[in-house]
Formats: sequence, structure tokens, C-alpha cells
Amino acid sequence: MIRSLATAMAKQMAKELIKVWSVVFFAALYATASANADEIRPALLDIKEQSTGLFAVTWKVPTRADKAENITPHLPKSLELVGTPTMQDVPGAKVEHATYKNNSESLTGQKVVIDGLTAVQTDVLLLIQLQDGSQHSAILRPSSPEFIIPLEASKLQVASDYWRMGTIHILEGVDHLLFVLALLLIVVGFKQLLTAVTAFTVAHSITLVLATLGMVHVPAAPTEAIIALSILFLAADIVHKHNGQFSLTEKYPWVVAFAFGLFHGLGFAGALSEIGVPQHEVPLALLMFNVGVETGQLLFIAVVLSLFAILRRLPFTVPQGGWRVLPYAIGSVAAFWTIQRVDSFI
Repeated sequence: MIRSLATAMAKQMAKELIKVWSVVFFAALYATASANADEIRPALLDIKEQSTGLFAVTWKVPTRADKAENITPHLPKSLELVGTPTMQDVPGAKVEHATYKNNSESLTGQKVVIDGLTAVQTDVLLLIQLQDGSQHSAILRPSSPEFIIPLEASKLQVASDYWRMGTIHILEGVDHLLFVLALLLIVVGFKQLLTAVTAFTVAHSITLVLATLGMVHVPAAPTEAIIALSILFLAADIVHKHNGQFSLTEKYPWVVAFAFGLFHGLGFAGALSEIGVPQHEVPLALLMFNVGVETGQLLFIAVVLSLFAILRRLPFTVPQGGWRVLPYAIGSVAAFWTIQRVDSFI
């Protein structure tokens, strides 16, 4: 009798845990649903020399609850503001455009400093493009908030910066991670999972390179809509699989992963275009950004598989129908994104 009572109590606790987890999961997903999942969340400082000798400076700073992060860029001392800066509100950020003239022959050896990074714990992507074709890029962090403009950027610095940018992007790209999560919920067996993930990687690597090099161009809005639709497709296939119905993803996982991976690669390329690629190190920057994306993706897969392994060892069973929580939550958010993104270009 005691054993039966303990079993009943364990089942009841499991049901309550499922209910609480469901509420938390839905709340977390819907909190991110209205955000642009491909937007680069760190701040962006773009300093571009024009043919007129003037410099166009764009300062994009993330907002939280419609309030901009309290960080301020200090440009090289030789740059003098011309005219009045213009302000623009975009989803999740405020953007300032300004024009400067340079009172020195060169920016080499001068500093760019970001005040306030330590307090807000965010990063700033810095991109400097000069008229002679040289480019410099860096990530300014709370531990290193300044950058001294060198005569020429080192290969090691470019590789490190673009690897980190790729890792940051995939870990903040909720839609890409939901696609991978849905894939993990469908594909069974290490070999099939490895094949599917490899196909996804190859596909998005191809379109990332082609789009960044300007060989392929697909408008951003339809691309984002198809990415959302790909997640909705996988969410429906999770339900089909559990109901014993035909699931295209379960039967041909690498085909589905490759087909949709092509569009996810276009999404990565759109994010990379916001940052820019140093013209003297295009292959290296592209390679390391892609390696960064794969690093973040593998980290995510490792965490998810570890959580699955832990959950299997817990001494309770999922209540009947409890498996529906994940696919329904993923599908709901994906449907919202699809409608939102289609509406943006109709």
C-alpha cells in the first residue's frame, strides 16, 4: 500500500511539474516571439570613410523595455562632428547616424573607447572601413572596452573576432535553435542524427558563402518567413511521429535538414551583412564566422542531449499527452513568426 501511495504521489508530482514547466516554457518562447531572431544583439559601431573624405558613423545600441543601453562611444580625437546626428528606432535597438570630418592624415594609432560596458555587460561590434580599402573589426567587451586602430589588422584578430560573432549569433538566434531542437526530437539514432546535422551544416554553409559573396540574393523578409515555416513543419512532424503517421523528417531527415538549411544559411548571411566583412580577409572571416556558428550549434546540441539523458534517469514518467508540450509550444511560436513575417512583406 505504501508503494502504491508513493507511486501515486510521484505521478501527481510529475503532472504538476509538467504543468509548471509548460507555463514557463510557453512564457519564455512567447517573450522572444516578437523579437527578430536574426538580429545581432550586441551594439554595433560602424565607422566608414566616404569618397568625400568625410566619415559616416552608425551607432546601433540595443534597447531593453524601449530604453537604450547606457553605453557611449568615444571616437578618435581627430574626428569632428559635422551637422546634427539623426536618430532612428528599429525593433530592439536605437540607431544614430552622424557625419564626421578627420582633422588628421590618418586614424592609425588612435583609439575608439566605449564607456559603460562594465556596468551593462554587453559587447560592441566595431567595424572601421577606410577609403584605401583597409578594414578593421573588433569586439569590444567589458574587459577590453577600447581598440587602437592598427596599420593593418592581424589575421589572428580577424579569425578570433569572426569566430566569436558566429558563436554569438547562433546562440542568440532563437529560430535556428528551435529548428535544431525540433530535429533532435524527431531523429532517432546517432548515425541518423549525425547525417541530419551534417546536411544542415553543409546546406547553410553553402548559402552563407554564396549570399555573402553576392552570388545569390534572396530578399530578407521571404527568407525569414520560410525559416519560421521550417520550424512549424518540424513541429507538425513531431506530432505525426508520435501518432504513428507518416513523417517526412523521420524517414528522410538529411533531405529535410539540407533543404531548410539552405534558407537558414541565407538568414546567417543577412546577419553577417549587418556586421560587414573585411575585404582583405573575406575567406578567413567567412570561414571563422561559419566555424563560430557550428561551435554554438554543437554546444546547443550537447546541452539538449545531456538534458534528455538526465530526464530519462529521473524516477517519474511523463503523464499521458505530456509529450505534446514541446511540439505544440514550438509550433505555436513558429506559426506566430510565420504570420508576422509574411505580413511584413505583403
